[in-house]
Amino acid sequence: MRLPLLPRPPPLAAAAAVAAMPPRRRRAVRSPPLPPSPTQLSSTPPPAAPSLEPPKSGTPDHDDPPSSARRRLPLAAEAQEEWHPLPLSAADLSLPLTLPTGQTFLWRRTSLSPLRFTGAVGPHLVSLSHLPDADDARLAFLLHSDGSRPAARAALCDYLNAAVPLADLWRQFASADERFAEVAARLGGGGARVLRQDPVECVFQFLCSSNNNIKRIEKMVWTLAGYGERLGEVGGFVFHRFPTIEQLAQVSEQELREAGFGYRAKYIVGTAKELQAKPGGGEKWLASLREKELPEVIEALCTLPGVGPKVAACIALFSLDQNHAIPVDTHVWKVATQYLLPELAGKSLTPKLSVVVADAFVTRFGSYAGWAQNVLFIGQLAAQKVVVAEVTSDNGTTKPTKRKRGVNRNHAENM
Repeated sequence: MRLPLLPRPPPLAAAAAVAAMPPRRRRAVRSPPLPPSPTQLSSTPPPAAPSLEPPKSGTPDHDDPPSSARRRLPLAAEAQEEWHPLPLSAADLSLPLTLPTGQTFLWRRTSLSPLRFTGAVGPHLVSLSHLPDADDARLAFLLHSDGSRPAARAALCDYLNAAVPLADLWRQFASADERFAEVAARLGGGGARVLRQDPVECVFQFLCSSNNNIKRIEKMVWTLAGYGERLGEVGGFVFHRFPTIEQLAQVSEQELREAGFGYRAKYIVGTAKELQAKPGGGEKWLASLREKELPEVIEALCTLPGVGPKVAACIALFSLDQNHAIPVDTHVWKVATQYLLPELAGKSLTPKLSVVVADAFVTRFGSYAGWAQNVLFIGQLAAQKVVVAEVTSDNGTTKPTKRKRGVNRNHAENM
């Protein structure tokens, strides 16, 4: 039986005016309907020094320790840990294709075998791993912090967008676009999932992304997280719940500049104060954007210091349920001019053409166009030898592919 189809969103023409202008999470996991089928798609128009010491007053209490300082549990101890399965196979969610590819910058690899990522989802400190003895490499979680396991599971399912049927999406995308089918096959046929992050956390992460590279973004975001409640230590990393708007508003611009944030420091401080002043509070205001149309969401986000149309599109896609938002930068522009709009090859990317590119993605892929764009972008990174997958040897161990430093995620470069 076919699942109900989601009607294509309205045209993005209203976003053109926004792009040309100068410069808490839902408690229940909802099950969004599928995007339109390929037949409908074809007939529908576009709508400071590393430290693990306690903090000094007013400063975060950690940074990335060097790899030699990372303490790992013995494998025998790891084998005794209690892992709990999630309703996601490796085809539904591949950790290497989802967590380290630029949607978020807070997860850390905390084990060599099996492959494991650890991070905070609200108040829950969890590790995620694919169960090696499951036929479908089912995803599972390990809860490190105090609290309810059912609550942690529910928070994870929401964060991981578990209700969205990724395999069905990929089949529809592949039918609609030959280039997508090629990239999907190269990436293993599935698993690159768009997260549904807490909007506050997402806003401040992408404020750090302006004209930056992934390593520096990770360092800055990790520093910001240190202002939040300490949750525990795993694999030599000290993890914190991401700070509230009120906690971030207590941080001074000078303090952030001394920590290496540069001009981004004023945007972080300014945005925290701007959100504090919103009627009902910044958290409520950001959450309300999930119920609005994309052009209105982009326009609202662009009122925050340091947020332009591209950063706004990232926030909209990765935290505000705007599944057809397209963050357009040089990487996405290259994909578009090579495969979607070859007539634009040789032209320079402008705000007006950014809207044209976004409309082209929605025309081709429908209401989940942002998910398709994310896969095509990851495929572009793979061609540049940036890590997007893990190489599994015959004995079951894993090792990362080569990573080329200084190459940025499309949503983290030239913002």
